[in-house]
Amino acid sequence: MSTGLIILLIVIAAVVVLGAAALIVRGRGRSGGPGLKRRFGPEYERTVALHDGDTKAAERELAERVERHGHLRERPLDGAERQRYADRWTAVQEHFVDSPREAVAEADALIAEVAATRGYPDGGRYEEQLAALSVHHAEHVDGYRQVHRVARAGTDGGAGPAGTGTEELRAALLGARALFDDLTSAESGRHRAPAGTDRAPATGGAHSHARSHVPWAPHRSRPKES
Repeated sequence: MSTGLIILLIVIAAVVVLGAAALIVRGRGRSGGPGLKRRFGPEYERTVALHDGDTKAAERELAERVERHGHLRERPLDGAERQRYADRWTAVQEHFVDSPREAVAEADALIAEVAATRGYPDGGRYEEQLAALSVHHAEHVDGYRQVHRVARAGTDGGAGPAGTGTEELRAALLGARALFDDLTSAESGRHRAPAGTDRAPATGGAHSHARSHVPWAPHRSRPKES
């Protein structure tokens, strides 16, 4: 093979490599900015605010989350698992009537457990678990963040027990319910029913369906006097 032909092949190979690199960079550019904003929704705005309006810094953080967790595949729950988790959430709501703070802590732990069961980092790595959840459940991950913050109040240098009222505890629990519904949905969160709606599996029967609704009153209702 002549020297001229070898040089020509090297030049062609270099052009191909540079062209491929340009396409990759262009593709990344399209996936950033508007692509990240569409993917993360309210989480995008929150991250920008945390970076004091620095959009580029926020997008770098979000892109890194996608890089680390974008290929995660959620392990589906079978019907029995979904029912067990639904029953436990119902128990949390019932417990809220008498012990709001303990119920919120239980909800925080339950979501961490469900997420780990679905294949996310375990609850002992909360920040990493939250980051992974934000990639796949961006619309509702802030509810988990809020319930975790309230549950941890007074244990990590935050506000003491008196600093969080019943209404804030209730709001945190209701916000976390949306992510719980996503994680326990038979459709893996793609077509989640609105938070707070009954969605017990049909195998549970009417009794199971009735138990899924718990009234949200600050005090247990009293029996009517005869």
